[in-house]
Amino acid sequence: MWLKPEEVLLKNALKLWVTQKSSCYFILQRRRGHGEGGGRLTGRLVGALDAVLDSNARVAPFRILLQVPGSQVYSPIACGATLEEINQHWDWLEQNLLHTLSVFDNKDDIASFVKGKVKALIAEETSSRLAEQEEEPEKFREALVKFEARFNFPEAEKLVTYYSCCCWKGRVPRQGWLYLSINHLCFYSFFLGKELKLVVPWVDIQKLERTSNVFLTDTIRITTQNKERDFSMFLNLDEVFKVMEQLADVTLRRLLDNEVFDLDPDLQEPSQITKRDLEARAQNEFFRAFFRLPRKEKLHAVVDCSLWTPFSRCHTVGRMFASDSYICFASREDGCCKIILPLREVVSIEKMEDTSLLPHPIIISIRSKVAFQFIELRDRDSLVEALLARLKQVHANHPVRYDTSVDDDMASPVFHSTSMCSDHRFGDLEMVSSQNSEESEKEKSPLLHPDALVTAFQQSGSQSPDSRMSREQIKISLWNDHFVEYGRTVCMFRTEKIRKLVAMGIPESLRGKLWLLFSDAVTDLASHPGYYGNLVEESLGKCCLVTEEIERDLHRSLPEHPAFQNETGIAALRRVLTAYAHRNPKIGYCQSMNILTSVLLLYAKEEEAFWLLVAVCERMLPDYFNHRVIGAQVDQSVFEELIKGHLPELAEHMNDLSALASVSLSWFLTLFLSIMPLESAVNVVDCFFYDGIKAIFQLGLAVLEANAEDLCSSKDDGQALMILSRFLDHIKNEDSPGPPVGSHHAFFSDDQEPYPVTDISDLIRDSYEKFGDQSVEQIEHLRYKHRIRVLQGHEDTTKQNVLRVVIPEVSILPEDLEELYDLFKREHMMSCYWEQPRPMASRHDPSRPYAEQYRIDARQFAHLFQLVSPWTCRAHTEILAERMFRLLDDNMDQLIEFKAFVSCLDIMYNGEMNEKIKLLYRLHIPPALTENDRDSQSPLKNPLLSTSRPLVFGKPSGDAVDYQKQLKQMIKDLAKEKDKTQKELPKMSQREFIQFCKTLYSMFHEDPEENDLYQAIATVTTLLLQIGEVGQRSSSSESCSQECGEELPASAPSPEDSVFADTGKTPQDSQAFPEEAEGDWTVSLEHILASLLTEQSLVNFFEKPLDMKSKLENAKINQYNLKTFEMSHQSQSELKLSNL
Repeated sequence: MWLKPEEVLLKNALKLWVTQKSSCYFILQRRRGHGEGGGRLTGRLVGALDAVLDSNARVAPFRILLQVPGSQVYSPIACGATLEEINQHWDWLEQNLLHTLSVFDNKDDIASFVKGKVKALIAEETSSRLAEQEEEPEKFREALVKFEARFNFPEAEKLVTYYSCCCWKGRVPRQGWLYLSINHLCFYSFFLGKELKLVVPWVDIQKLERTSNVFLTDTIRITTQNKERDFSMFLNLDEVFKVMEQLADVTLRRLLDNEVFDLDPDLQEPSQITKRDLEARAQNEFFRAFFRLPRKEKLHAVVDCSLWTPFSRCHTVGRMFASDSYICFASREDGCCKIILPLREVVSIEKMEDTSLLPHPIIISIRSKVAFQFIELRDRDSLVEALLARLKQVHANHPVRYDTSVDDDMASPVFHSTSMCSDHRFGDLEMVSSQNSEESEKEKSPLLHPDALVTAFQQSGSQSPDSRMSREQIKISLWNDHFVEYGRTVCMFRTEKIRKLVAMGIPESLRGKLWLLFSDAVTDLASHPGYYGNLVEESLGKCCLVTEEIERDLHRSLPEHPAFQNETGIAALRRVLTAYAHRNPKIGYCQSMNILTSVLLLYAKEEEAFWLLVAVCERMLPDYFNHRVIGAQVDQSVFEELIKGHLPELAEHMNDLSALASVSLSWFLTLFLSIMPLESAVNVVDCFFYDGIKAIFQLGLAVLEANAEDLCSSKDDGQALMILSRFLDHIKNEDSPGPPVGSHHAFFSDDQEPYPVTDISDLIRDSYEKFGDQSVEQIEHLRYKHRIRVLQGHEDTTKQNVLRVVIPEVSILPEDLEELYDLFKREHMMSCYWEQPRPMASRHDPSRPYAEQYRIDARQFAHLFQLVSPWTCRAHTEILAERMFRLLDDNMDQLIEFKAFVSCLDIMYNGEMNEKIKLLYRLHIPPALTENDRDSQSPLKNPLLSTSRPLVFGKPSGDAVDYQKQLKQMIKDLAKEKDKTQKELPKMSQREFIQFCKTLYSMFHEDPEENDLYQAIATVTTLLLQIGEVGQRSSSSESCSQECGEELPASAPSPEDSVFADTGKTPQDSQAFPEEAEGDWTVSLEHILASLLTEQSLVNFFEKPLDMKSKLENAKINQYNLKTFEMSHQSQSELKLSNL
């Protein structure tokens, strides 16, 4: 590649470089130690110097220098990883520049001209985007050249970034280069003449973590199935780990979790992923998780600034986040202040006059007549311009108009939000026709229940005591005071004070509305008028598996609550669940959604409950509600790590936390609703809508901490389960205005002895005080870490289930089967890495049965067949693999599963001789052998062969053996002993038989007994040709006798007797069967098997033991090489075609 010219002194480099070529203006040099035979000491020393001192950072093995006559200063203008590459540059210089330089009189002009030309060439190369997106294109291009030369991947393997580091081998560090590509982690080191190459696919990584060892305090540890590898001495370890974390997460989810995982638009095409894209994704993920915004939101800017907070009467330092539809702010001090401003609520964004007290200020005004002042904004003009452009776009999608009606915002005690309903308006600025849309919605969908169910269904005669009602009124008063000071809309200031109010429990009259605000479901509701009603109409009356599951669970949803003891509540629940399944068929319906939705319907209107369900399923609990509940399992694994960190004694007592996991999984899936009395559990849901999953983590830890002493003294898992169940069932809510509603999901209800009661408010307060220090960023990092573990756990489960099914049916050793499964899966993965279009969707489906999750096509099968099959037939191997694939592809979908792949290998390695011959036989008849077979130019298409010579063969000893009697008896025995229970295979034509013989000849190549085998097969082939001819004449005889009207006497000899009556008369007898009357030439499997059994060398060949382990070892080493060779050969062929 061409390099930006930089001046160097040649005398300082003479000991490291050797001149290969030179001209008046250019010198081609080779670095010492490269291309030298015998491993000279100088080469080893230079290699060690390159590795240890990182002097190789900008140096390739070959380079070209520009030299100006009379000057001691030289400029590198090109480098190359191979001699061929650097020679191309040298040839270009000689042909295009050398003859023009003589016209310059001034040597400075020569240097300027050459440098300008080289820079122009570099500019042309950088137009390829590959280098343009990197911070230092020239260095990246050099690293890319080395990466391609060292690891020989196909072009589709995109290098993302690279780092200098050490890889530890035991206690010995190996200095080298870490290359991170889209599918692999690679390490290269050259130290004292020893070369080390390490290639680890991301999909093989089971753990990625930061750790420490005896020598270094901070390392990155990569754990695969068999090894642990530590990398250290990075210049910026935090940056490296984040990039590795993102790459591992993106690649594993793309390849192993393609059931529901949708990549960001910038990451859809793996070959276009850059380091910058990964950093942007990490920032986007944090932004969406921190503010719990929709997945489609893309972050555009993060700006340091200060926000005026009227409640504290000062400016609060923090950061502004600007995305497609939101402006958000978070204070630098965690929990101090946070706001979320949907752009649809923003009226104006204006720049204020810049002063010393208010530097670079802007004012953002919202519809509820509130303004937010931001100051200290760098690059304010471009930021405001971008914000106004997005604001204009949002308002174009959702027009607003001013209403001159009287503002009752402050006068009314009723809570206000941005809902479409008239009693939820902000002030004097509304969505167009908001009230009309509500009326039309009611007319259009009269079935929707207009109010929250808790207001319509109260248990008669069970009014709460006055003390409870007074507590409820006190809470409402506290919230109203808070609204006055901090705001009452989605744009309210969110501080530690509101968290404390939420922890006390939200008043029932405000609960549904605050859930809408905290989850920002209110924005979705306002942005999609009529959407839910249309979904209900579209989904009504449709029957499918999902609707059947919903119907089955409807009456299991809070059956103890009066709202769901009649058709009104059941019908509303049915509509919401069915509408959501219709909206999101990827999720459809998952158990536990019914419990969550019923509680949402108690406190929110039906349409509001639908949008709350959307917020929970699609952004607050990502990947929870799907076929494999990956998200819930990830959080479960995170929870186990938090237990080990916060409750080490409990974790130590319960060595296996899987027992706790079996209980706590429902805590996450139902937010404690299924295992806690309802009036207490709704307080947990309050905290969840405000703080997200963090609230469930810390409450789970508080529950375990409250029972830690009893759990540590428990004798078994069953007792531990009972302790937790009794504790959760006796959590009460003294402030609840309604009657107590028990948990019908409690495991035990044995109340013979009094059990201490725990107040939910105390438990929540303890959870915040003791375990509330987990930040969103920490939880997201733990999720990255444990998602790898969970996905690999699913892969291991799939593998074990497949092997459990296959092991009883084959004779291959279990450890060899495991190696074969890994090869099979890796072959699929390599196609996903580099083939276009990528085959993931059709060949890997986690929702299918275990045995059908991974499948391969004909080309992948051919690779594996070539690597592990004992039947090596040189060039004929590929043709044999194609036939084997057609034979195994029963349903003709061009894909086969692991079980079919192993079944054929089992016969080849461990089958009896008759099984092997039967398999070979089936490979040479339809459907395995087709008319369009690739070997169609062989003798298959030739006229049928004829054998009229007597069946007498010469032996090396000089003896002659007559096979007439043996053959006659053989056919009789086969006719008698034929197994009637098995389906008879069709007979083989001569065309197919010739192919069968060709395969056998190919299999014997390079065998130690090659000569004996060739002679034996020649004998058997001639014998079988004679048998086929006999059968052909016999068939013709029967055909003629039928045409003559059964004129043959009853005492006619059998075909076997007539065949061998007199071989000397064969030429004369053949005249009695003219060619037109002859039948088809055929032989059966029994004929072939019996004939092969007559030759001991053939019997020995098919019955000799075969070593699979050596084949598997070679396959593991060569699998990548075979694939890369094919890909490079294919790309070269495409290049040649494009040049034609």
